[in-house]
Amino acid sequence: MYQIAGLKFEHYPLLLAPMEDVSDPPFRHVCKLFGADLVYSEFISSDGLIRDSVKSIKKLDFDEFERPFGVQIFGNAVEPMVEAAKYAATAHPDIIDINFGCPVKKVASKGAGSGIMNDIPKMVAITEAVVKAVNIPVTVKTRLGYDEQHKEIVDIAERLQDVGIAALTIHGRLRTTKYGEPADWTLIGEVKNNPRMHIPIIGNGDVVDGPSAKHFKDTYGVDGLMIGRATYGNPWIFREVRHYLETGEELPKPDIAERVRVAKIHLERSVAWKGEHIAVMEIRKHWGSYFKGLPNFKPIKIKLMEAKTAGEVLSILGAIDNSGWITSHSVGEPFGVATSLRLPPFGR
Repeated sequence: MYQIAGLKFEHYPLLLAPMEDVSDPPFRHVCKLFGADLVYSEFISSDGLIRDSVKSIKKLDFDEFERPFGVQIFGNAVEPMVEAAKYAATAHPDIIDINFGCPVKKVASKGAGSGIMNDIPKMVAITEAVVKAVNIPVTVKTRLGYDEQHKEIVDIAERLQDVGIAALTIHGRLRTTKYGEPADWTLIGEVKNNPRMHIPIIGNGDVVDGPSAKHFKDTYGVDGLMIGRATYGNPWIFREVRHYLETGEELPKPDIAERVRVAKIHLERSVAWKGEHIAVMEIRKHWGSYFKGLPNFKPIKIKLMEAKTAGEVLSILGAIDNSGWITSHSVGEPFGVATSLRLPPFGR
């Protein structure tokens, strides 16, 4: 039995990373179908929550099927973060997670996300205040440090643990590291093997398949793995990683029928949650990955990218056969028809 922040897991924990415009309720749903043990909201601005921003509040939505579920918040000041944490707690998530890792310029330049790693005392003060403000376990996601001259995660981890966090996720890059550069797990390993540390340490960065997951797990001894960009249009990665960790064997990739079925579930739930137009636009980022490796897929992808309604998308999906060719222009199952894996509408 494994534990993270008081949550118990029968298997080695695999977590879906919180990602803006990706880890929304529809995508979390399909990742849960394939074995994600713990999922998080998109990261939510503390200022947005306390101003009652409709967009920020909507990010608190989740379905009971998604549990255990964490809400991730970010900000650069103690009081707004405390108020945001209290607000987030009213949605009854299992965890409140603090984002000290986002490298995006518009976030970091304001001293939030990984930008706060330039001010470790404030980072600790915010964390301590949030821990004291809510009765839900508080966790943190962060990076190795701000830049090459400030790789301070070993000290940061101790200080965050000392003010009461229940678990720590470390992304193996700096604020200044480009995503094209490989993640550095050596400092993640140092944190995990630090005799002062007793909370779970979760590793994140470059977990892309079963072999990479096993390498990071076995080499650095982390208590769980968080998977981010490798999940785009690829919810099966959780099933594949789990199988590899347990058997040492790589599963075959899902066939076309399963890819189409899951893409339909994702689309259907997206339309139900965010409306048809936005759903069709935002799901486009997943199409290349959902059908990765499909021969002669480019013409199909172009059609999917150009589609403007759910009906058009379903028509295209319904016309894909196991060879990867468009064989007809017949419409797939009508939108709104229940699938075997579909759950009730969103809401708590």
